[in-house]
Amino acid sequence: MAELDTLDLAVLVVILLGTVAYLTKGTYWGRVKDPYTNAFPGEGEYPDKGEKDIRETMENSGKNCIVFYGSQTGTAEDYAARLAKEGKSRFGLETMVADLEEYNFNTLDTLSDDKVVMFVLATYGEGEPTDNAVAFYDFISTDPTFSLGNEVPLGNLKYVMFGLGNNTYEHYNVMVRKVNKALRALGAKLIGEAGEGDDGAGTMEEDFLAWKEPMWKALVTSLGLQEREAVYEANFGIIENDDLTRDDPQVYLGEPNKSCLDGITKGPFNLHNPYVAPISKSYELFSVKGRNCLHMEIDITGSSFTYQTGDHLAIWPTNAGEEVDRFLDIFDLTSKRHNVVTVKSLESTAKVPFPTPTTFDAIVRYHMEICSPISRQFIATLASFAPDDASKAEMTRLGNDKDYFHSKVNAHYLSIARLLETVSKGKKWTNVPFSALIEGITKLQPRYYSISSSSKEHRYTVAITAVVESQELPGRGEPFRGVATNYLLALKEKQNGDPNPTPFGMSYEIMGPRNRYDGIHVPVHIRHSNFKLPSDTTKPIIMIGPGTGVAPFRAFVRERKAMHAAGVPDVGKAILFFGCRKSTEDFLYKDEWEEAKQDLGDKFELVTAFSRENSKKVYVQHRLKERAKQINELLEQKAYFYVCGDAAHMAREVNTVLVQIIAGERGIPEAKAEEIVKKMRAANQYQEDVWS
Repeated sequence: MAELDTLDLAVLVVILLGTVAYLTKGTYWGRVKDPYTNAFPGEGEYPDKGEKDIRETMENSGKNCIVFYGSQTGTAEDYAARLAKEGKSRFGLETMVADLEEYNFNTLDTLSDDKVVMFVLATYGEGEPTDNAVAFYDFISTDPTFSLGNEVPLGNLKYVMFGLGNNTYEHYNVMVRKVNKALRALGAKLIGEAGEGDDGAGTMEEDFLAWKEPMWKALVTSLGLQEREAVYEANFGIIENDDLTRDDPQVYLGEPNKSCLDGITKGPFNLHNPYVAPISKSYELFSVKGRNCLHMEIDITGSSFTYQTGDHLAIWPTNAGEEVDRFLDIFDLTSKRHNVVTVKSLESTAKVPFPTPTTFDAIVRYHMEICSPISRQFIATLASFAPDDASKAEMTRLGNDKDYFHSKVNAHYLSIARLLETVSKGKKWTNVPFSALIEGITKLQPRYYSISSSSKEHRYTVAITAVVESQELPGRGEPFRGVATNYLLALKEKQNGDPNPTPFGMSYEIMGPRNRYDGIHVPVHIRHSNFKLPSDTTKPIIMIGPGTGVAPFRAFVRERKAMHAAGVPDVGKAILFFGCRKSTEDFLYKDEWEEAKQDLGDKFELVTAFSRENSKKVYVQHRLKERAKQINELLEQKAYFYVCGDAAHMAREVNTVLVQIIAGERGIPEAKAEEIVKKMRAANQYQEDVWS
């Protein structure tokens, strides 16, 4: 057998490698990647948990400014994106936005002093970090270990900080305060002041705008930046796919991820991947025309979800068809609504906030908060794209004058489309790049509802109780209607036999993308809460829940009923203070409270307050004060105290009344009583589930 010479051997090797390459194409290399997988979690793909290196990421992408967000509902993420955008356009910073939970922070000490780190941190619940900020908060607040081991670990670090909070909570903006304190203790240098926005006072947006201007001035001085005229630069490219139609199977029509696109029900189900759950029961709770309150039961059997009594259910809504039409019309996109587009990131670290290829209609219907309040900053951005000089002047004034903006926009809850229609007198805004709308309008967020069922009674059924939002506003012409609750009303009507529900003349794609929701399904996920019954079942509970604030207390009472029925020997006393307008109109779960009395006997007591049945309005806080002696006796038995509902008025007044009760019944100064209430909060003996 002849020996192979060198050339023959080389040829054989090349042939062998070519064969291997051909056979493995599409498996190990040359794979066509779904553009969605880089932007948003898809089939089994979720953000890396604390794996990314900050210094390495910034160096590899050429960034000198990273903006981290700790966000629960998307607002902090939106502010982070706005800071990054402004930092680049006005000051030439190379910015990127980053999710706190994706990064490892032990190399924070390696960043040089010509870089800056920005933190936009929301405080969640009773002074807790948001879900995506838990690991970061635990790291930075508990004797962290950094990579270099320097005596002053963060001596080179420059940072900026803004917090999102609600002053109706005891621990107002505590996250930003604690993280700021921890960073300064480690030697880091705060640029400007730590800003604090107040959702409770309704001033979050103006607080943010007032904070950032002096912050930018301080940062210009610290980093030697030069301000320039801000010119819009797109973060995303919009590519129209003429070779695709909306009927092609790879085109997303509102599906949140690849599994849903493929029609596969695949977990884990969470805030990135909702479970499309069947609605098993839904009905009206009010008996008055023009007002709606829904009880809805959702079957989570196939989801692997577990919930505990007191948790929240997230509903993923869609925008009303009429609002989608209005939005597409003002930007002259109606004729292109079903055109297929691919959205590409033009900036290496920017994430496309929804899956593509998709259509303009799907983006607006399923992914944009087109009915939400508009920021003055975004209005100022749109001014340069106005269709005429008069519209430009009006938009500029709205963007610069906060009082004028409030009187013309905020007071009427104007959506972006409604505002632009008014400003331009119906003239189309054809010059606005669609990329600017993606960047300037927040993502359509899930809405969270207190679960009104007991997990001990119904393990695989989750109930919610929701008032359908409809507000008459002066100068608006028609009521402002909530996005999610009116969507739920349409689902309720469909589930109860209406083939084409149009509540208040509004239509919804209740069949879902490609008709996969079947009209009686809704995308959901569970969010766990710390609003919980005491582990000691003998402890008394005092519950204050007017209106739909009664939702978690229906769950609490049903749980205590289930315990009693199961033979738990000593279930503690439960007293519920419930308020509504009239006993004949909006007395939620009236029959159920009667059943609870029969089952639990003197272990359950209902105290009602009807605000519009007599000339004098009576609220739950009044009834609470009338029961001062009983409340104090229960508290001395270590009763747990719960409040659910309106934060700005009811919850504050209940807190004040409780202080007065303790002071009066125990003969101590109110200052001492306030300390007792604070200690109750710290020990989770006083819990709130409230909203603005």
